[in-house]
Amino acid sequence: MSGRDLFCQPRRFGRGAALTLVFASVLVAGAATGALPREPGEGRGSASGAAPAAAPAGHSEDVTRAAEEAAASGKSPMEAAERAVSRSGDRWAAVYSEGEYQEFEDSLDGRYTGVGLEARSERDGRIEVTKVQSGSPAAAAGIRSGDRLRTVDGRSVDGLPVTEVVSLLRGDGEGQDASAGTTVRLGLERGTRAWTETMRRALLSTDSVTAHSLSDGITVIAVAAFTKGVGDSVRTAVRQAPVGAGIVLDLRGNSGGLVTEAVAAASAFLDGGLVATYDVEGAQHALHAEAGGDTARPLVALVDGGTMSAAELLTGALQDRGRAVVVGSRTFGKGSVQMPSRLPDGSVAELTVGHYRTPAGHSVDGRGITPDLEADEGALERAETVLSGLGDASAE
Repeated sequence: MSGRDLFCQPRRFGRGAALTLVFASVLVAGAATGALPREPGEGRGSASGAAPAAAPAGHSEDVTRAAEEAAASGKSPMEAAERAVSRSGDRWAAVYSEGEYQEFEDSLDGRYTGVGLEARSERDGRIEVTKVQSGSPAAAAGIRSGDRLRTVDGRSVDGLPVTEVVSLLRGDGEGQDASAGTTVRLGLERGTRAWTETMRRALLSTDSVTAHSLSDGITVIAVAAFTKGVGDSVRTAVRQAPVGAGIVLDLRGNSGGLVTEAVAAASAFLDGGLVATYDVEGAQHALHAEAGGDTARPLVALVDGGTMSAAELLTGALQDRGRAVVVGSRTFGKGSVQMPSRLPDGSVAELTVGHYRTPAGHSVDGRGITPDLEADEGALERAETVLSGLGDASAE
């Protein structure tokens, strides 16, 4: 089994935007069969517990050479690597400091540093708090779902992309300190009341899988990201759903995660078979589901423009295999694979080395996945309607 670690993830939004904004999709280059490794019980750093390996051939050699030459001359290897990456034409490439890479490791374990807020952009560009994590600094400050976030450290967030707002909340922007214990000042509104809260960031655990039942017995399983253990959580939620009832697998806003976990989630709905193929430097590999999944229960996958990477891999498998009706809007379109390389100063460079395809051979990168039924507003209600029809058909 090879120790190389491969990532397919949405890149950061500019220098310093955090890995905690997006969860990398990790592919491990296995044996010649393309088999995935077992989940590691030892080691830190990746799905295989291995440290980043040597860079692949191609433009990555220019990056590592630039970093080594900079180190030999007493200059910053990370800065040299960043310059080489900017010249490479690799739109998904990035260079991370040692601390940022540690954040990445934490994110794969379902941890992040922040205040415990989830938010969305309203039609008027204002930012609304949609969820406050229990036990978080935001919860302790009395912030509620429905409050509006107007400023972060004095900067107006009106009109900003939610990803940038999250970056500000977590302290991941240029010149910011994202460590636990640092303070952040939020300007908030609730009705006619406007006030400011100052709180300290904390190391928090994400709740990547949630499940709830609708009035008609349908179970909604929402997967926020494919962090460690999510595959088992999805399978447990499927087993606990009412017998024969339909399931909505909500992947909206899912920015990716461990591909091993996405494949495990696919195994909850498939009886073995192909999930995806991917190439690494010309070598072809395949990902397969485990046998024994629930193949009879009606299933709808709910997606949108924030459905990325490993979430697209799962969506493509369920759609191509005829296992789910996909409802929503076109997905993000991130299907490339990156490999990390450790640089002399401990920083890490990631460069694209391949792409993955759905079971039917469709490329996702730059295209995304087109849903079977387009829906924006009222997408969940549309999914319920579809499931009702699928349930009626299966009963005939």
